Amino acid sequence: MARAPSLNVLGGPLESCSTDPMTGFFRTGCCDTGPQDTGRHTVCAIMTAEFLALSKYLGNDLSTPRPEYRFPGLKPGDQWCLCAARFLQAHEEGAAPKVRLGATHLRTLDIVPLEILEQYAAT
Repeated sequence: MARAPSLNVLGGPLESCSTDPMTGFFRTGCCDTGPQDTGRHTVCAIMTAEFLALSKYLGNDLSTPRPEYRFPGLKPGDQWCLCAARFLQAHEEGAAPKVRLGATHLRTLDIVPLEILEQYAAT
């Protein structure tokens, strides 16, 4: 049986977030999710120096390359699928990055209200 296409927070088809660097819990370029994605990597965010510094301070260094995991390290301007809870935490800390709503998975709304996501919508 074919799987139904994933939806974004606006109710449309989930768009690709990034293939360079390759992102997503499943490393497909999309912020898709499933039962094994306990961190809910569903927010397609555009990295900023401020957010990367906050993430590193909170114990998740996204800027340092980790070749053993085929992870190039992120820099400002890169798009990446963030954990919804980490995005909400960054919002509360005043350091949330811009978000591509069309590439942010509908399941994000279980954690982050649409009104908050819309505040950071990339244009």
